[in-house]
Amino acid sequence: MAILDERKEIYEEIKKEILNCQACELWQYRKNAVPGEGNLFATLMFVGEAPGEQEDLQGRPFVGQAGKLLDSLIGSLGLSRKEVFITNVVKCRPPGNRDPLPAEILACNPFLVGQIGLICPKIICTLGRHALHTLVDPTRTISQVHGSRIAKDGIVFFPTFHPAAALYHDSMHQLLVEDFQILRRLLKEI
Repeated sequence: MAILDERKEIYEEIKKEILNCQACELWQYRKNAVPGEGNLFATLMFVGEAPGEQEDLQGRPFVGQAGKLLDSLIGSLGLSRKEVFITNVVKCRPPGNRDPLPAEILACNPFLVGQIGLICPKIICTLGRHALHTLVDPTRTISQVHGSRIAKDGIVFFPTFHPAAALYHDSMHQLLVEDFQILRRLLKEI
């Protein structure tokens, strides 16, 4: 029980830092920072790009339409949202839902690294190119590596498409579903 309490305490410190962060200009536009949520002992972590409109309003990751799709995909793994940890590369919504800028990603990186170090997931599923580029390899594209297993720094990374992209492209939706079938098998191996 002491380990859980200690981990919760450390996470609350990280969360407080995120909620009060002014390291880049995004804090000026946010309604709420979105630290992330889930199981602090999760085997599987999901890392997306940045909060969207609903996430900014609620202060929670993946709660809009893309979040509903992600919840369904997590269910296809035989898991619930409470059993995984979900966060983003950038913790505040970029204005107009634009891509996060390199300086914004850099400003948030210590938070993401801290979350990964605290939770120690065995698998990190990167959702979209920004998470792939930030955590795995800035030279690769999602089209090249989606659905594959990439070992780095003692963690297995599993890149796939961002659920928001799949909402607008049927072909990507099918690939995302297929990638999650591969991820389900991978979880059984680890």
